[in-house]
Amino acid sequence: MAYSIPTVDLSTFFREGDEDGKKKAMEVISQSCFQCGFFQILNHGVSLKLMSQALELSKTFFDYSDEDKLKSSPGSGAPLPAGYNKQPAHSPDKSEYVLMFLPSTSFNVYPENPPEFKEVMGDMFSHLTKIGSLIESIIDECLEHEDRNCITSVFQDQVGGLEVRHNGKWIPVTPAEDTTVVNLGDVIWVLSNNKFTSATHRVVRPKGKSRYSYAFFYNLQGDKWVEPLSKFTEEIGEAPKYRGFLLKEYQALRMRNKTHPPDKPEDVIHITHYAFTSQISNYVTFDAPCEIQTRVFLLIMLYFILSNL
Repeated sequence: MAYSIPTVDLSTFFREGDEDGKKKAMEVISQSCFQCGFFQILNHGVSLKLMSQALELSKTFFDYSDEDKLKSSPGSGAPLPAGYNKQPAHSPDKSEYVLMFLPSTSFNVYPENPPEFKEVMGDMFSHLTKIGSLIESIIDECLEHEDRNCITSVFQDQVGGLEVRHNGKWIPVTPAEDTTVVNLGDVIWVLSNNKFTSATHRVVRPKGKSRYSYAFFYNLQGDKWVEPLSKFTEEIGEAPKYRGFLLKEYQALRMRNKTHPPDKPEDVIHITHYAFTSQISNYVTFDAPCEIQTRVFLLIMLYFILSNL
């Protein structure tokens, strides 16, 4: 039977007394972490109305002229380019995006139009933060480790295009109404010494169609030292597969991949940069890499992949 990305119903975590339901959901999530690092969630607390409104606002914004969109270009002083960005012409990543920090920060550059944009993004942050906290607690239990992990929540429009590589085959993550995709970031890969998976994934946009998506990053602190946990190395007699590193060092390299894309794909920096040997092959980046260079950092990206490229 062909592998498919599992879907987990989170409603059991929002009601009292359903311990069996919680256990089953946690088992599916744990298994997914070992197999491919991807799963979808539903009944997650974000209303379909809010998700639909957010996607419609993104479509409205990206349909504006370049002149109007550039009014929301990043300012100076932010650790990442908060505001409207468009990839350089030579970049293989043919996308435009709006990057936002936590609403309480002063770095954000909100588009003036659509006028509902700022309020809806604030609502999205609130709900997605709660999802991130819940998923984090489940994964921490699987890892027997307490920390802020690198988790990405994505919801995409019906164009879809997200694919995950599993056992040598590309598995589509089929868009489903009211679901959100969750995937583990590179940090989990390192902490678990490759026991948990941060899967190879890509976006294949159907020809002639525009694709819209939101990516929300729930991350640990930028000054955190990252290395394989002892329970996955010395306690079980295995050597570390990665040397330790300061998280913000890696994230600065990853951000440079996006702002200054290399001419050659092989020059793009991935987590294998810290591997003692070539641990991971055929690594393919997703729409939005997992970067952070502040303290506890919550980030959302609105993505638009151009249909005419």
